[in-house]
This record gives sequence, structure tokens and C-alpha cells, in this order.
Amino acid sequence: MFDFTTVPNRRGGDSIKWSGPEKELPMWIADMDFQTAPAVIEALQQKVATGIFGYEEPPREYFQAVSDWYETRHQTAIPLDWQLFATGVIPALSASIRRVTNAGDNVVVQTPVYNMFFNSIENAGRHVLPAELAYDRATHTYHIDWDGLESALAEPLTTAMVVCNPHNPIGQIWTRDELTRIAELCKQNGVTLIADEIHGDLTLNGHEYTPTFSLPEALRQNLITLVSPSKAFNLAAIHAATVIVSNPTLRANIARGLGVYEVNEPNLTAIPASIAAYTKGAEWFDALRQQLNANLQTVQQFDLGDAIVTPATANYLLWLDISAYTHDSAKLADFLETKVGLKLNAGSDYRGNGHDFLRLNIACPQALLQDGLTRLQQGLNLYRKDFND
Repeated sequence: MFDFTTVPNRRGGDSIKWSGPEKELPMWIADMDFQTAPAVIEALQQKVATGIFGYEEPPREYFQAVSDWYETRHQTAIPLDWQLFATGVIPALSASIRRVTNAGDNVVVQTPVYNMFFNSIENAGRHVLPAELAYDRATHTYHIDWDGLESALAEPLTTAMVVCNPHNPIGQIWTRDELTRIAELCKQNGVTLIADEIHGDLTLNGHEYTPTFSLPEALRQNLITLVSPSKAFNLAAIHAATVIVSNPTLRANIARGLGVYEVNEPNLTAIPASIAAYTKGAEWFDALRQQLNANLQTVQQFDLGDAIVTPATANYLLWLDISAYTHDSAKLADFLETKVGLKLNAGSDYRGNGHDFLRLNIACPQALLQDGLTRLQQGLNLYRKDFND
């Protein structure tokens, strides 16, 4: 019913992902090579057909659509007055950090983690304080180093923490118990917790995620949750996100910040696309998840030599352990791009132990995926031959 097999021609436009050389295969940035839900396309076509593109503001219908989606998909409705509109998760994150911390403060992150967190923190004149995730080389899984996290949160200059739930790039969903403990530690230390949950819908193989705003009331008083349809429905350029804050005083502070930094006004596509995705896109989204599960299985069954795919319970961004080949992921990423025309993310961009990893985007038709895996296999073999380290 939905087309996840046609390979789109995205060259020659304004795509960041496909802006490289003609023969390059980009499997890096978090951008799917699938057309979005037909209902979203129809809503945008209707919007453009009006021919009038004036100033806009999010209506009640937008916030109701967000609430209904989370009630249906994640069993937690969101009161409408908890919600604020923002032009994206990262703009909202940057504005929030500036409102709840001061210059020179520490902001805790669990590395390796999404590299844009570092930009948001450091561009604001704050310090990134890593609470590095512990990696088990026997099982190729991560877990939280609670002692390290407690120490980081207890630092006198620590005033905020950013948690990625589910975690990008490792593809792991934090359990309710883990999120509860994180929130308790933040509360004990007077730390504002900011949760990026942009990948929350993209769970794999029947796994579910826990929205942080579903935690007990006492743990929500210093909590800011950021959500968006942009990853689930491939709407990154739509620029729409929702900031969820239950504490009215904190919410007023964040609302002020979104206004001060001018990231609270929707463009002409943001509202109709978001409402259509949340109210009419469920069937397409379920089909998408089936395709992503099939793609994950394809990768798991492919012979990638000594590269190990870390177990993923969410996301379409796979985390590949390439430590058997090198401890310099940037060097390997450059090699793959140069020698076989495959562009991946160097894990070192995400700090922590990312120097031993590459990030692979599998949200594409099977034909592209097979091509990418073949190039990766060839590239790894060539790298071992050329750089026997």
C-alpha cells in the first residue's frame, strides 16, 4: 500500500544528505530516503494551493494532535497547557539551556551522544560535563555508570542535564526505572533535566519507550521534554517541535526563552504537516516501522567481517563497533568515503568511546541498503589491507 522500494532521486536539489559527488552513497545524517506519509503530502498540497502565506501561530488543534498521538501510541496524554511550540528540538534545547543555566555552568550529557548537544551547550558559553556510558565489549552493549553520573550531577557548577531518550547514536531505550533514577538524581542535586525524545516513536521489534513526562509529578518539576514528528515522519525541514513542561513556573521561563531567541513561530508548513502526521499518519508509520525492522534484519544477516552491529531497540541509526579495524573512526570514515564512495558518520563526533564506532543510517529502500552494505564490506577489507593496524 505504501512505497518503501522506489529509490528517490534527491540529487540536484537542496538536500544536505545528497549534496556530495554523483557516485557517493550517503548513509549518514538522520534523514530517511522514503517519501513521508501521503496524508502529510496532501495536507501540504492543500496549504500551498491557498496561495496565501502570512504569519501563523499554532492552534489548539496542533497541541490536541500531539496529545492524542502520545495517548494512543505511548499511553500518556499530554495536557494542552503543558505544551509550547518550537521550530525544532535543537533550537528549543539551545533556548532552554540559556534559560535554566548561566554562563560557565556545567551541563551533563551521557557520551557518546548526539553531537549537536555539544554545540547547543558550548555555543551558549556553558561547559559539557560528560558522564560517559559504560561499554561492555563482551555483549557490545552500553549501560549507565551510575557512580560517574552521580558525581557529575553533584558538581557545584552542574545546573542541567540533557538525556537522549531513546539514545542517539547507540539506539538504546532507557527503561522507566533508569529514567526515574536519573530524574531523582537531578532533583536531589537541583539540576534541570532536559529530555530529547525526538526518536521516541522509532522503536524496533516490539520495544516501547517511556516518555519522561509520564514520570511521577514530583520528578516532573524540573523536567523539560522535547518531541517532534520530524524523525518519525521524515519532516526535518518542516521545523516543528513541541516543548512539554508540567511545572507552570518553569514553563513560563522556557516560553520566555523561546520568544527571546525567536524560535516559537511556525512556518507555513509546520502546522498542517504536524497535524496530518499525528492524526492521519499512523498506518503509514506502522508500515515504516515494519520496513525498518526488515532493514535491521538485513544488516544483521550481512557479513561485515569484524564490524559488530551493537544491539538496537530504537532508531534507524545503527552503531557499528569497528575497533577490530581501527581506533580512529574519523580516519576510517574518510577512507570509506574516498575509496568506495560510502559516507557514514565518524563515531568520534559523538565523543565518549565513539572513536571505535561508525554510525550507519538504514532508513532507505533495500536496493540502497544492499549497495551500502556491499560498499562497507569492500571498504573494510581494503582498509585492513592498506592499514593493518
